[in-house]
Amino acid sequence: MSETAKKAIEEGRTALGIEFGSTRIKAVLVDETHAPIALGTYDWENRLENNIWTYRLEDIRNGLQACYKSLAGDVREKYGVKLTKLGALGISGMMHGYMPFDGKGELLVPFRTWRNTMTEEACRKLTPEFQFNIPQRWSIAHLYQAILNKEPHVNAIAFLTTLAGYIHWQLSGEKVLGVGEASGMFPIDSRICDYDEKMLDQFDKLAASENVNWKLRDILPGVLRAGESAGVLTEEGAKLLDPSGNLQAGVPMCPPEGDAGTGMTATNSVKVRTGNISAGTSIFSMVVTEKPMSRVHEEIDMVTTPDGSPVAMVHCNNCTSDLNAWVGLFQQFADLTGTKISMNDLYGVLYREALKADADCGGLISYNYFSGEPVTGLNEGRPLFVRMPDARFSLANFMRSNLYSAMAALKIGNDILLKEEQVKVDSLTGHGGLFKTPVVGQRLMAAAMNAPVTVMDTASEGGAWGMAVLACYMREKEDGESLPDYLSDKIFAGQSGATIQPDPEDVAGFDAYIERYKSALAAEKAAVESLK
Repeated sequence: MSETAKKAIEEGRTALGIEFGSTRIKAVLVDETHAPIALGTYDWENRLENNIWTYRLEDIRNGLQACYKSLAGDVREKYGVKLTKLGALGISGMMHGYMPFDGKGELLVPFRTWRNTMTEEACRKLTPEFQFNIPQRWSIAHLYQAILNKEPHVNAIAFLTTLAGYIHWQLSGEKVLGVGEASGMFPIDSRICDYDEKMLDQFDKLAASENVNWKLRDILPGVLRAGESAGVLTEEGAKLLDPSGNLQAGVPMCPPEGDAGTGMTATNSVKVRTGNISAGTSIFSMVVTEKPMSRVHEEIDMVTTPDGSPVAMVHCNNCTSDLNAWVGLFQQFADLTGTKISMNDLYGVLYREALKADADCGGLISYNYFSGEPVTGLNEGRPLFVRMPDARFSLANFMRSNLYSAMAALKIGNDILLKEEQVKVDSLTGHGGLFKTPVVGQRLMAAAMNAPVTVMDTASEGGAWGMAVLACYMREKEDGESLPDYLSDKIFAGQSGATIQPDPEDVAGFDAYIERYKSALAAEKAAVESLK
């Protein structure tokens, strides 16, 4: 037991970050060194009700309380004290979605999460109107679709927010969002760190033509930058978070953020010309740009960092699922031969074999589409492996092809960013299962992005820790100290990682592979159409 940590807890010199993920709610308590000293978790699942992916309000409330109770239990078990004081608090959650409330604070329709793809008509109209890509999961797309559908609740809306915004409101009474989270509701003008004024006016004209009786400005949350105060934990909020009554009110709260913003914070990727790549079941990259895009690209979502800098996000639905399936097949073969090898070792053997392959995979092509892939225009997916009769069919080329496939859709989106838009990237931080085997995924990702890729020696604690760090920034920042400087100087100073530069031969090989990959996409589309 650390006496230093115990004293920090007793004196309230801590910060707490709570993040609502899609399957797990996680709480991380940090001390003054920003190191985690206690954890709380709670597993939950969305519901499919009336063809809407949702979480009920009682699910949210129960999950919040259960996660905090788990954290308080961890504190009691480790340090033998009750958790009664906090130095700062921050809430994070899955971005986007739709939570409209009336003037009495009643939810008008069940929470529509980011997972719902029911707003295609709205996006088809808003994107050309704004000349700005509006993805289906964004809050404004859900709102406009409800208007187009003439849903009866629309004119009763007094407040529209996200999951993180709702929880923050219940705890503090403040109807605000961090700018990064707000950027997943409605386009942000990074020059003013607020909603884009021109687009607000454009939307109001569209809404008025449908007889809507409110102005968009009046129902959206206020926008705050990282480091600004977002209110304090009220007496009612303290009782909601901790029904036992042990937790004291008055805790300073930082702006609520989305999981993208906490991920950027947790990987020190908020500075211009930096980015991060998360590669697991799905894969996405986020690059902080020096300026907005020159034109609309439906493959690229424009959001912001927690301090308001523009971020180009490429999100792909498929990454390691097909890779995992093939490794599982090799595991079955090993079992049949009586060979004893752990899955971790098997991944290592197969991934390292890929480094012996031809840089262009020797004519082999793999599509890892377990589900649809918006970047390449597919609403459904069928895992597919194809090769020319004279292709160099080796285990090395096969594994490299499958690793390339896990990154291919991401590369297509980022080629637009890096080649067409000439966006400059000085460093990328990789995290997630694809990078677990040393060197391999990192080297191939560097080839895909044609940029250095770093993997930290110590994996970050994830979004909940990133949220706790944002709470610390609000409490500790000095006059004029930017979020990038704070992270570099006070959070990540002294931390080391392995950086791999792109190999020119790998870059050229991946470029050749991706051209074949794009030209053969018709085969993947045919598989979707014919295999029902």
